[in-house]
Amino acid sequence: MLDALPKLRLTTAKEPIKEETPPSPRGISATIPPPGTLPPSEFIDFTKQNQSLIHSCPCCISASARQELKTRVESTFSLMTNTNQDSVQFKETISKLDKTELQEMVSFMTSDPDYFMSIARNEQGSKRIQKLLGKSDDVDAIFYAAIKRLFLHVMTDKNASYVAVRAMRVFDDVKKDSMCKLILRNALRLASDQHGCIAFNEILTDLDIPYCRYDLLDVVAHNALSLSNDAYGNFVVQHVLKLNDLWSTETIAIRLRGHCVDLSLQKHGSYIVERLLEVNESMVLVVKELLECENKKLMTLARSDCGNFVVAKALTVTKVSRVDLFMGLVHKLMPFLPLLRKPSRGSNIAAILDSIP
Repeated sequence: MLDALPKLRLTTAKEPIKEETPPSPRGISATIPPPGTLPPSEFIDFTKQNQSLIHSCPCCISASARQELKTRVESTFSLMTNTNQDSVQFKETISKLDKTELQEMVSFMTSDPDYFMSIARNEQGSKRIQKLLGKSDDVDAIFYAAIKRLFLHVMTDKNASYVAVRAMRVFDDVKKDSMCKLILRNALRLASDQHGCIAFNEILTDLDIPYCRYDLLDVVAHNALSLSNDAYGNFVVQHVLKLNDLWSTETIAIRLRGHCVDLSLQKHGSYIVERLLEVNESMVLVVKELLECENKKLMTLARSDCGNFVVAKALTVTKVSRVDLFMGLVHKLMPFLPLLRKPSRGSNIAAILDSIP
């Protein structure tokens, strides 16, 4: 593959890529134009591309060849990211390529880290890379190497992360297994990232390798407390609870034991506690914690913005399945009924208490 391109530094990446950064430029430079600045007629036809240029030594490339390489860099970028036209140009170009030419195009895009990321970080570029994934095992192998090399950059970017999600859907089991090991190694970092947590959840939902899925569920469950208190990690805990895996739910409940009241006072934490109340085994642990807390703290919880929904949910679920726990909550809340009846947060709880014969 292109000897010159790895030496080419491209300037439009969102942030410098520090891992395995290629050497400084050696006589070739290219600035990627804004998407849509090149008309369709200027896109290079990969089926007619002069292959000798690809294997040339940077020192031996003539000025005209250097300009041709620059044009190709810019044209490929526009082909992948152009938003001023529909996808017809992209589809037509790809449809003309045979297996070898498609591999060469993908190799060109992925040979330089900054160049690949400049495309993957672009919304349209991400979508078009996703369309190329799954075309063939050889193409997937090229993308796999690029994603693996830039794993955290890809997984924590708003648009590039969808490339990784798509890749995990189409990769063979060997590549999926290798990717899973990377995800597992960086699980807490991904789960606590604004975009990484979304990619983590998507991959966890679709993952069809049982032992990999179990390992990811395990790391979330055992770190439930720190993740539940994290601005983004809490979404991962919520997602795991939605998957209705009994072992994970019970483990999360155990890890959060003694912290459910405090979590219930927080917006996202209260969602987690409500999820735990929907499963009998974890519900018992949560309600017992409510019964054990001081009356003043329980009242604060019942009248808080988020906590009132937790207390109301606890009353609702125990009334059906655990009358003993239900009556315990009723006994603890009844002294505060007049205060709960006032038009404020907690009136939903008062309505439940007033409905008791």
